[in-house]
Amino acid sequence: MIGVSPKQVKQTAADSLLPAGVCFKLVQTPGRPRNTTLTKVDHLIVIAPARPPPSLWRELPGLKSLQPRTRRPGKPGASRVLRGVLGNSATAVTLGLLPPAAARSHSSLPNTFKLLAFAGELAAAALGDEPRSVGLVVHGLEPADAERVAKAMLLALGAHSWQAPAFRKEKRPATLKKVELFGLPAGVSLQRTLAEIDAANLVRWLTALPANKLTATAYRELLATLATKNGWDFEWLDENALGKLGAGAFLAVSQGNAGRDAGIARLRYRPAGTTSQPDLALIGKGIIFDTGGTNAKTATHMLDMHTDMSGSAVALAVLQVLTTLDASLSVDCWLAITENRSGPTACKQRDVITASNGVTVEIIHTDAEGRMVLADTLALAGREKPLLMIDYATLTYACVHALSERYSGILSNRDSLNELLIRVGRESGERVWPFPMDDDFDDDLKSKVADVSQCSIGGEADQILAARFLQRFVPEGTPWIHMDLAAATRKDGLGHVPGGCTGFGVRYAVSLLLDHAADLHELATPVLRPRHR
Repeated sequence: MIGVSPKQVKQTAADSLLPAGVCFKLVQTPGRPRNTTLTKVDHLIVIAPARPPPSLWRELPGLKSLQPRTRRPGKPGASRVLRGVLGNSATAVTLGLLPPAAARSHSSLPNTFKLLAFAGELAAAALGDEPRSVGLVVHGLEPADAERVAKAMLLALGAHSWQAPAFRKEKRPATLKKVELFGLPAGVSLQRTLAEIDAANLVRWLTALPANKLTATAYRELLATLATKNGWDFEWLDENALGKLGAGAFLAVSQGNAGRDAGIARLRYRPAGTTSQPDLALIGKGIIFDTGGTNAKTATHMLDMHTDMSGSAVALAVLQVLTTLDASLSVDCWLAITENRSGPTACKQRDVITASNGVTVEIIHTDAEGRMVLADTLALAGREKPLLMIDYATLTYACVHALSERYSGILSNRDSLNELLIRVGRESGERVWPFPMDDDFDDDLKSKVADVSQCSIGGEADQILAARFLQRFVPEGTPWIHMDLAAATRKDGLGHVPGGCTGFGVRYAVSLLLDHAADLHELATPVLRPRHR
């Protein structure tokens, strides 16, 4: 075990593997915007209701050239996004006409996903000419709706202006440097929105890194650097330490690696005045490359397996948001980091191993490695007696087949949470769907030689069987939520995020933990207790 104090960590090469951080400078200018001010930005985005009020053309006379086009007939949505120039200036303008269902925050279940998708469409249109500065005006909506729309637009600009890591000599295109938000009341706080942008982009960045760049050693150094910046305690349980802890499930996966640099990272965030016992444990699957092990994947299915560590990036990013917002929760973050390689030392089918909680496991398929590394990580996290455990993993293709890459699956040892978990997905715009967790699914995990089989050879309902397997490593009585990240990547984009890595899971967790702490406490006692510092 390697313990590291944040003050002891020096700058390393890992800094070059981290994104730059805040993607743009945000300036808020309350009150009615003046045309002379609006023309100082490279591009202006204006959002108005589907039927713009007459005041739009009076207060922003530079938009009058677009007024006739908002009245043209055609099927709904045909003229939602209009491009032009603001009056006689050099400022390009994009006018977005907001669908009514996406605008309302006061409805019983606002369609945040549609709003974010609309914001993404606007952001793509506005950033097409690579502006360095963008202005944003929301007109004709109630204050609460205007704030909600503005935040969605900022999220979309943050997602679309982000650049993935690249290792080319060619010069990269210009990026957005400044966003000026006009017209919202001065008291509107956007700290959480900006923190969510940076955190989601951190997930996207780490997930996109090639496996020969984000090695287990580089990941460990990167985490140490982040611990320094955020004031976290950091320790690294290497293979020797894990062997002493009896973590045979994790080591069965890592034993096939070429090097001995795999391990489980633990990051600790403790607000001033809180106890050492964690309120929350975040757990992430960090398989930095997955060959499938002895049961090797085909080339097509192995191609993008550097993204199999996305769950660890989500857990890390959620911790970053909670820290940035000075949340009053004590949080442990556990990341299981290793490759899953094939070779003469790799584990095999029918091997029997013993996990750190004493459960024996019969290996059925070496490409079901994620649940193996999570098993020990959950068990170790549970020893600290957190009030709630949440894990994130790109765990099963079965979940993608069931939901596509538009949703992620969610499973829990508390059926009472399912309605809340669906609602949080609708509110955050990161949609999830729960699967059953009935006891009789365990029939497919029976083993003649061990306490449990790792999976079934057939693969039927594998997302459920994986969760049933993992539940054995969660302390009895501890509420636990498992997110199977089917939506971690999507070629065509998702909501406000363009194609590729999505950062899915960050906004969801922040909404669940900060907006619904009381609901969690009511539905899954014992769980997070709302506290005030």
